[in-house]
Order: sequence, then C-alpha cells, then structure tokens
Amino acid sequence: MTDGAVFEAARVLVAADKFKGSLTAVQVAERVTAGLRRVVPGLAVETLPVADGGDGTVAAAVAAGFARREARVTGPLGTPVTAAFAVRDGVAVVEMAEASGLQHLPDGVFAPLTATTYGSGELLLAALDAGARTIVFGVGGSATTDGGAGMLAALGARFLDAAGEPVAPGGGPLATLATADLSGLDPRFASVGLVLASDVDNPLTGPKGAPAVYGPQKGATPEDVATLDATLGHFAEVLEASVGARAAEAALAPGAGAAGGIGYGALVALGATFRPGIEVMLDVLGFAPALARATLVITGEGSLDEQTLHGKAPAGVAAAARAAGIEVVAVCGRLALLPEALGTAGIRRAYPLTALEPDPARCMAQAGPLLERVAEQIAKDFLS
Repeated sequence: MTDGAVFEAARVLVAADKFKGSLTAVQVAERVTAGLRRVVPGLAVETLPVADGGDGTVAAAVAAGFARREARVTGPLGTPVTAAFAVRDGVAVVEMAEASGLQHLPDGVFAPLTATTYGSGELLLAALDAGARTIVFGVGGSATTDGGAGMLAALGARFLDAAGEPVAPGGGPLATLATADLSGLDPRFASVGLVLASDVDNPLTGPKGAPAVYGPQKGATPEDVATLDATLGHFAEVLEASVGARAAEAALAPGAGAAGGIGYGALVALGATFRPGIEVMLDVLGFAPALARATLVITGEGSLDEQTLHGKAPAGVAAAARAAGIEVVAVCGRLALLPEALGTAGIRRAYPLTALEPDPARCMAQAGPLLERVAEQIAKDFLS
C-alpha cells in the first residue's frame, strides 16, 4: 500500500504493544482505531494487542480470546499476591511478573538478595491444575535474581544447606546451598510442553549475565551484583553435582539469564524450550491469519529505540508483515531510531507522540488523545 491509495478496500491491523506507564496494549489499539475512523468512517480495523513475553503478556492473551484465571500466590517479598494467567484449548499463558514482578514491590523498596520466584512456581502449578498441556512462560519484569530456585522449590525441588535445612528465599542465601534434590518435581512437567518466552538471550552469570545486566534495575548495588553472580554460579555447580553436565550447559544457554535467572531454572529442571517471546506470542495470539486479512499494519510501543530491534514486539510484527509483503507503520511515545534503522526493521514510517507534545511528562499524561491525533495523521497519509 502506498500514500494516496484508495481506502475503500483497506483493512488495517493494529498490532501494538503497551506504552509502558501510559497505555495498555488494548488501550493503544482503541485509541488508534478511534483516530483512524475519525478520518475514514467505517474503516475496517482489526485489533490484536501484542506482547513479547514480559509484563502485559497475559492481558494480550485475554484480549485475543483466552480466558483469564487468577491464583493467590507468594509475592517476591513473601507476602500473598493475586496473579493472573490465561488459558484456552489446553494452552496456558503464564507471566512470571504477575507473581514475582517489580510491580509487587512498594515504591522505592527493593530486595535484590532476598526476592523469591516461589510464586511463579505456584502460578505454573495453577496452570497445570487448569488442564494446560502447553504452557507459554513469559519471563520479564522480575523483582528477583534467584536463578529460579524459588520457582523450583514451589514445584517440589529441595534445596538444603550443610545442616540439611531448607535454604532461605532469594539469590543471596544460595551461598549456603549444599545439596539440590529435583526428584520431587511435579511429574506433570514430563508430559507438558513448556516454552520459555523471553526477549533476552543472556546467560546466567558473567559480564552479560542476569546479575550484571539486570541486577541494578532491581536495586542491586555493585557489591550485591558480585554476590549474586557468585551465588548463581554456585547454584549451577550444586545442580551439576545433582543432575550432571546439562546444568553447566544450561547456565550458558540463551535465555538462562532471563528474569533474574528464572530461565535457567526452567531450562535445567523443567525441560523448557527457549524461543523469542514475540515469535511465541504471535503464534499463540493468531497473528498470521490476522495479517493475511490486512492491507496495512500499525505496530508500536512506548519507546522505539535500539532495544526495539532486539526481539521487542514491534520488530517481530514488522518482520512478519514484511515477509508477507504488507506495509508497516509504527506509533510510539518517543522515537530514538533513524529512518534507516526503521527501514531495516521493515517499518515504513514512525509517528512519535513527542512530535506533538515534546514535554515527556505531559506526553505521558496525555498519551491517549495524542495517539488519536497521530492515528488521524496516519489515516491521512496512508488511507486517503
């Protein structure tokens, strides 16, 4: 489709991620649709909110027709929280941030050494109890750096210190780990397909590992990062003594460092398969048939920047649309990519809200109305 094309046969697919801190993916789709139809009344618009495995993944699944379920689980600080997951036709979408995410921490409070993924394990159990035969486990936005030890403990693993006592929650106390026993893990995982959906491919430890790269955003000081890197390395060594060489191999595998190392726990103990989160979610959400019906795709997220190009939702949407020969434009709060980079990603043009409201605070506060105005401009440029 090109500028000036006749719009009577146009069918727009809005497949955008959330604008973090401003609009959910569902709200983005609603605002874009409203703006488009203000210029082209009666325009055929199909909305498919997307996510890349991080926070917002369950909401995207529910918007696509999955049933929303809730479970009461252990939060990252050990207190109970209510966490949602989504199910449809034997497939469950589980978002670890729902149980163990930063959103469950009080403002300004972090627990880099003691936050636990125990609730994420409880959430996986809830999905099994709901009859899931395939679980898409979206990981991101975590408050934790415990290598998935808490998750595995909730699923029946035993992690003991030299005195035979259970190791305390969190990544820090793993320094006292003496033995690991995975024989008590829920046997249902042997027959369930577990897909680790993540937009990061970091290993467990080292300069690109979970503590070094993501620890600081969870409140870890340089000393905490060094401690956690050492304790996660020790965790992998103890697991190697228990299950063999695959424990060391999994620590180096892409995705092991996702969400404070919960990826490692899923890979080494639960038979998980790692896939880029946006690829998994596009499959689960039914993106391919929706794309086949579209003549123009609008994607986007809060910030289009270098990270977008490395596995984020807009890049995945644009790649799939380009392969199908369908033009893509993007909406965003802020744009930090040059036109050449956008073109390489398969995005014809990007429309940032900051072009209408340069002040970041006002832009975020007025994101909804601004996005409608941006959508009006897209309609004028591409649909009239």
